[in-house]
Amino acid sequence: MSYGGFLPGVEGREPFPDADWNGWKPGRDATHRFVSVNALHVAPDGTLWVVDTGTPSFGGAPIPEGAKLVRIDPATGHVLRIYPLGPEIAKAGSYIDDIRFNGTHAYLTDAGKAALIVYDIKTGQARRVLDNDASTRARTDRPIIMDGHVVESRLHQPLLVNVDPLEVSPDGKWLYFGPLEGPWSQVPTALLDDLNVSSTDLSAAVQPWADLPPIGGSTMDIAGNLYFTNLKDNGVYRRDVSGKITRLLKDSRLHWADAPCLAPDGRLWLPVAQLDRLSMFHQGHSRSHQPFLLVSIDPHVGQVKPRR
Repeated sequence: MSYGGFLPGVEGREPFPDADWNGWKPGRDATHRFVSVNALHVAPDGTLWVVDTGTPSFGGAPIPEGAKLVRIDPATGHVLRIYPLGPEIAKAGSYIDDIRFNGTHAYLTDAGKAALIVYDIKTGQARRVLDNDASTRARTDRPIIMDGHVVESRLHQPLLVNVDPLEVSPDGKWLYFGPLEGPWSQVPTALLDDLNVSSTDLSAAVQPWADLPPIGGSTMDIAGNLYFTNLKDNGVYRRDVSGKITRLLKDSRLHWADAPCLAPDGRLWLPVAQLDRLSMFHQGHSRSHQPFLLVSIDPHVGQVKPRR
């Protein structure tokens, strides 16, 4: 296992796609501005999708027109389309978390109100499914432990994060998902996409998939290997298609590494969020260590790839 480097900063940083999109302030229209971006994901066609929770404060209600998906051409920065997530989808208490794609459908997780969201990309229609289902709710018996302590949302109240990570199987037949604290479940995508499947039948079709620990984020390769970050030990792990789990790396600097991404060259990129060190979890006092890091590792070979 090797690092490609811990990159503490990038020279010449510019707002993307432009300053106005990144210039929202209370009172300003949010239709064409980011309020609170929680996820970036590259779709199979190469376009960049931005998940905007629309919530100025963690756990707060989305503001009008704030919750949305924004599809961008990464080469030009041109915004191709905005997909609004109205109040019937992004409810008060919702926290639209992450996104994955399967054909003409996108799947999202609501880590606040515990549901999956099925989005028909062609029609722009969205549906909430498995709303408050056992498979989408966080369990109180699986606390998030970091630095030897339970992460708390407020004093003596462990942080509970409902359905958060998700992946689509390489053949597109299964959606894997779970609360941040685990465990993960699986459900056939054909049932998710079918408007005629009842909520009862869909819930009955959910099956256990993997008993994973609390994780920062995940990504899946074309062979079906799952890469994830283990919050408890600052580790990077791989779960292969047989279910075998292997630790690839452990480093104290990977503190709440989130949103791993596999680049075309096979390298794994990890932003280190330090989420549990934010002031909201420590009576208003931030414990974050700057600079924030972006990490590149090679999960397959044992030599360092030179930085460029």
